[in-house]
Order: sequence, then C-alpha cells, then structure tokens
Amino acid sequence: MLVLAIDTSTPDLVTGLVDTSDGSARDRVIEGTRAHNEQLTPTVQALLADAAVGFADLDAVVVGCGPGPFTGLRVGMATAAAFGDALGIPVHGVCSLDAIARRLPAGRVLVATDARRREIYWATYDGHARTHGPDVIAPGELALPHEVDVVSVPAALGEKLPGQLRGVDTHDLAPDAASLVASADLTATPEPLVPLYLRRPDAKEPAARQPSPAIPEVEL
Repeated sequence: MLVLAIDTSTPDLVTGLVDTSDGSARDRVIEGTRAHNEQLTPTVQALLADAAVGFADLDAVVVGCGPGPFTGLRVGMATAAAFGDALGIPVHGVCSLDAIARRLPAGRVLVATDARRREIYWATYDGHARTHGPDVIAPGELALPHEVDVVSVPAALGEKLPGQLRGVDTHDLAPDAASLVASADLTATPEPLVPLYLRRPDAKEPAARQPSPAIPEVEL
C-alpha cells in the first residue's frame, strides 16, 4: 500500500509517503510554519511529484487528529477527508502524540506539544501503549501518573516542566510519516475523524446584544 500521511497538530507541517510493502518512507516537512492552510496542498503535490507518483496511486490516507490548535487541526483533517472522498480511499485518524511516542526510545515516555496559552498537550506511554492522556495543562502543574525515562517537549517549554524531569533524556519531536502510519490500523474499517481539541477554540461568538428600545417589535 502507498499511504499519504498528514499532520498539522504542531507548528510543523508534516506530509509524507509510506510504502507499506517495504516500509520505505519519504517526508516533506515545513518546520515552524503558521500557514498550514496555504501550504498543505501544494506541499502534498510537491511530495508526490518528487516520488514520481500521482494521487491515483494512493491507497489510503493517515492524518493526525491532535490534540492541537483548532485551526491547524481543521486544515489537516479536512484536507485528508477531501483527498479520501475524491479518490475513494480510506482515511484513518490517529492521535498525533501516539505518533511522536513511536519516534522515541522504548521505555516509559512523556510526550508534550505546545498548546499555546502557556500550556501543553501531553500523554504518557509505556512502550507504544498510552497510559494517560491526552490532556492539556500548564507544564509546571503536570503531575505524572508514573516515572518516565524519555521526554519529548518543545525546547522553549522543557524548562517549565516539573523539576523531577530535569536530567531525563529529552527530545523535541513532531510526528513523521512513518510514525503516523505505524499508529494506524490500516486493516480496520476507518472510524469517523474526530479532532482532539481538548478545549474550546480561541474565537468566541459575540455576546447577544439587547435590541434598541427605539426599534419597534414587528410580528410577521
């Protein structure tokens, strides 16, 4: 199978191709971008061109469902769903933190990503099995359910984690194509894509305004 992988849960725009017949992977990543909406489809097109394949050669899509910011997740998941619908191929959603955990050395693992508002999205793992989370919290308030041997956390937030994590083997990773596909069960019937927002979006509906008493009520 030739699988297209997409993740927009972090500031990095992650796209890639995985050939499950031999495990080979090709990634095309734009680091630290906030322009996922403008760059995702052109990046996928460039990825396919580099691999000398077309959309018709794809057998499935795997997309990271977060947790992540509202806008970023919506872009990646909507685009993945559109590709799947147009091509008539399955689209599998996976937890983006699960994919990061697969990139880390085996052991008891903490994965954290930037949730903005001085918070992190986080989950813990024992091997590839998630033991807690995902959840969102201020990094200094994190109470681990068990000891960890390895941490993945954005460099700017690492020093804000609890002191017990100082000196632990630390990385700063996002998902990649191989880890996204490895997190998916490609043999199962895909479930509906559900974004892991974990909190309400930054944008809020304006409060209802009382009509002016100068405007008469009209019954229709």
